[in-house]
Amino acid sequence: MIKFSDNFTIVLFHYDGRTTEWNEFEWSKRAIHVSVRKQTKWWYAKRFLHPDIVASYDYIFIWDEDLGVEHFNAEEYIKLVRKHGLEISQPGLEPNKGLTWQMTKRRGDREVHKETEEKPGWCSNPHLPPCAAFVEIMAPVFSRDAWRCVWHMIQNDLVHGWGLDFALRKCVEPAHEKIGVVDSQWIVHQTVPSLGNQGESKDGKAPWQGVRERCKKEWTMFQGRMANAEKAYFQALGADTTDSSAH
Repeated sequence: MIKFSDNFTIVLFHYDGRTTEWNEFEWSKRAIHVSVRKQTKWWYAKRFLHPDIVASYDYIFIWDEDLGVEHFNAEEYIKLVRKHGLEISQPGLEPNKGLTWQMTKRRGDREVHKETEEKPGWCSNPHLPPCAAFVEIMAPVFSRDAWRCVWHMIQNDLVHGWGLDFALRKCVEPAHEKIGVVDSQWIVHQTVPSLGNQGESKDGKAPWQGVRERCKKEWTMFQGRMANAEKAYFQALGADTTDSSAH
C-alpha cells in the first residue's frame, strides 16, 4: 500500500468480517475500516462515500481487493489523469491475465488510450461503450465532480454494480474524451474469488452461482430503471424519446 502516499486516505470496506488480520500492516493502522458482512463496495460507497463527505478530495478510487499494484504509483497516475483531462479513468490491465473487455487492456506504447476495437457488432458507435467512454467497475477512479453524478446513479437496493460501467458516460461530456485508461500506470487483476464465497447454496447450486445470478438480475434491473429515468427526463423536457438510446 506504499503505492499510495500520505496524500491519500485509505478506507477498507470489509465484506467478510475479518478486520483484525489487517493489523500486521503498518498502513492499515492509519486506514479507516468499515465492516458489514456480505456487502459489496458499491453498497458501501452509496452509504459511506456521499459526495459531500468526500468533497475535499480531488479524486476517488473505488477499487476491488484483488489488484496487483507492483507497477502502479498513485501520484504519477493522478498527474497523467490531469494531463489528459480524464474525469473517469482506470489503470490499464495486464493483458496476460483474463480480460473481459479490450478497452481495459494495457497498451505498451502510450500513456493513455480512450478508444479501442471490440468484437464485430459489439459497438454500435465508435464513441460508445464498450469501444469508448468506458472503464470497468473493477478499478475506476473518479474526479470529484464526476463522482457526485455517479454516486446518484448507484441504487440503494442493488449491491453488485453490474451495468454501472456502461452508464458512467452519462456523467461527463464529451464522454469519449473524458473517460480513458491510463496505460503507463498499470495493475494486475489477480482474479481471486471472493464474493462468490459469500453466497448461499440453493437447489444444489454452488454459492458462487447464486451470486452471479444475482449480479445478472441486478444488471437487468439497473438497465430498466435507467431507461425509464432517461425517458421521463426527456419527456419532462418535451423532447422526442423515440431514440433515447442515442443520447
